[in-house]
Amino acid sequence: MAQGAAATKETGRRSKAVAAKKQAILAAGLEFFSQYGIHGTSIEQVAERAEVSKTNLLYYYPSKEALYIAVLKQILDIWLAPLRAFREDLQPLVAIGEYIRLKLEVSRDYPQASRLFCLEMLQGAPLLKEELSGDLKTLVDDKSAIIAGWVESGKLAAVDPHHLIFMLWATTQHYADFASQVEAVAGSNLQDEAFFRRTVENVQRMIIEGIRVR
Repeated sequence: MAQGAAATKETGRRSKAVAAKKQAILAAGLEFFSQYGIHGTSIEQVAERAEVSKTNLLYYYPSKEALYIAVLKQILDIWLAPLRAFREDLQPLVAIGEYIRLKLEVSRDYPQASRLFCLEMLQGAPLLKEELSGDLKTLVDDKSAIIAGWVESGKLAAVDPHHLIFMLWATTQHYADFASQVEAVAGSNLQDEAFFRRTVENVQRMIIEGIRVR
């Protein structure tokens, strides 16, 4: 029994070590890919920053393209978490207001991720098309159906669900993708707590007042 418990404990430690190493690789990949793109980044740079050998990195991610796709998929998971929380049983304006806050938190906490994803989209998403037309489309279609139901029941103004979602994405992600411009014009960014709070309040007000039933 003692040997079995020890073996289980050791397996758990190894599993955590592997997870930590993979996360370090993904974080290093994000740092370089967001600055230099996939073509301007080398596996050697990422391995050195993650403090692993090139051989070790390639054990987990067999090519630079595989690592790049893994980084993009992690970004997508982070970004879509607020949308997955979008539920039909919530009050529409409350749900949309909360979604705005959560998306701005993502833009504040993961600006590099936002910029990398934007870069990939500008290039035509050559390495992410399957993911976008699969899981992403399914999720957006499901949430669009919820918004359409709210519109049909008179709880929201007559808006196209897809265009509402696109506007929410564009508005909230602007503060990450164009952070330098925001700071140059406004003199602050989302890292400043007061500016973040004002941003949430203003974006919520402008979007919600546009879709409120009158």
